[in-house]
Amino acid sequence: MPSKKLIMAVLLATAIIIGSGVAFGGVAYADHGREVKPNENGSIPFVEPDQNPYECWTAEGEPCPIDHGDTAWMLTASALVLFMTPGVAFFYGGLARSKNVVSTIGMCFIVMGIISVQWVLYGYSLAFGPPTEGVHNFVGDFSYALLNGVSHEAPLRVGDSWMSIPHQTFMIFQAMFAIITPALIVGGLVDRMKFSAFVIFIVLWATFVYDPVAHWVWGGGFLMDLGTLDYAGGTVVHITSGWSALAGALILGRRIGYGKIPMESHNVPMVVLGAAILWFGWFGFNAGSGLAADGRDTSAFVVTNTATAMASLAWVFMSWAHTGKPSIVGAASGAVAGLVAITPASGFVGVMGAIIIGLAAGIICYAAVVFKNRRRWDDALDVWGIHGIGGTVGAILTGVLANEHIGGVAGGWEGNYMQIAINSLGAGVSIAYAFGLTLLILKVMDIVWPGGIRVTPKEEEIGLDITQHGEKAYATA
Repeated sequence: MPSKKLIMAVLLATAIIIGSGVAFGGVAYADHGREVKPNENGSIPFVEPDQNPYECWTAEGEPCPIDHGDTAWMLTASALVLFMTPGVAFFYGGLARSKNVVSTIGMCFIVMGIISVQWVLYGYSLAFGPPTEGVHNFVGDFSYALLNGVSHEAPLRVGDSWMSIPHQTFMIFQAMFAIITPALIVGGLVDRMKFSAFVIFIVLWATFVYDPVAHWVWGGGFLMDLGTLDYAGGTVVHITSGWSALAGALILGRRIGYGKIPMESHNVPMVVLGAAILWFGWFGFNAGSGLAADGRDTSAFVVTNTATAMASLAWVFMSWAHTGKPSIVGAASGAVAGLVAITPASGFVGVMGAIIIGLAAGIICYAAVVFKNRRRWDDALDVWGIHGIGGTVGAILTGVLANEHIGGVAGGWEGNYMQIAINSLGAGVSIAYAFGLTLLILKVMDIVWPGGIRVTPKEEEIGLDITQHGEKAYATA
């Protein structure tokens, strides 16, 4: 029978989600009636009071035309990005010990459910809410809560132009990014955290960390205004998750027996399968971030593959030179590091830039994992070394290597040295915010949570599959 604590935790999480919907469900669109310029075809957005003035509507009240090819690609890309989260689950599940496989995969899977609901209730509005007075530089409002004013037909205004896809298509594409980001944090929390506490942590983290940072960089916030380049989430996704995972590992403390007993990956084929799924899904992640089926996203597709391959090779040769054996887990980890590092640059660099970024990611991320191990930071599945450091390297090198011919913005190697400073500042601010606030959230939770957020030593020794879920990954385990 479930414990009273678990029942209370589930009820609390449900109350938070439902309460959010009740509180914000009646919010009307804040800027109805605002005049905006006609689009290029002469159609006039906003006619009826229930239409969003930041969407394109004709004078007759019909949605402006969309590009069906772009829409089809973006829905496909959304599905590819969602498929990445099961890829993370398999990747982490293979790296975990056999007694914690169900727990590790389950944490990733439950994130898909939690964030899918949180995003449509209010998360999308916090990240991409329309311009408002006051705190818009830092976070959106609740105008789009419960998808109020988010049309499944009309395109959304971006600056002085219109998207070629419906507003809801953009929304669901961004939802997949919001889902995978907290799932990445799981790697720093495995083997130790209570599932009930994890559920509440994910709601809090998504609301107070992911949504604001997404707004800063992509939703019209101060980093976007500053000119920070992040094509597909190096800062928004990987810096926030990687540095938050390190914060979680430090708050939870080392696993019992860390450094004294073997804690190797229990299933290498599962690790490779997870990495392969991520490599496949990442084409939607990066090549979908231009929101169109065009030449720029073709370039993003090509450089994503190139940087990933280069990083995988670099990691293998680094581990081969360091340990005397070419590690297949290392090849998979290197591929993920390359995917991470090319993410912010994928719409701004060419093939030569991708090779440089991939090489740097493979070498620097491998060195970061070695450094982490020597410091005895028990980030169990190397989220900080791969995502935190890989995202930081990618963000900085985007400022260095950006190619004006590809992305319309010159980087440092074309003489625009200020772009290096801007991207470095964006990365630094996001690191400080994500790391600091995650420490605060988990510290407060550990104080107020009955018995703390970490499982008991006995539960940890038995394994979280049995003690948290009452299930086994393998009948013989």
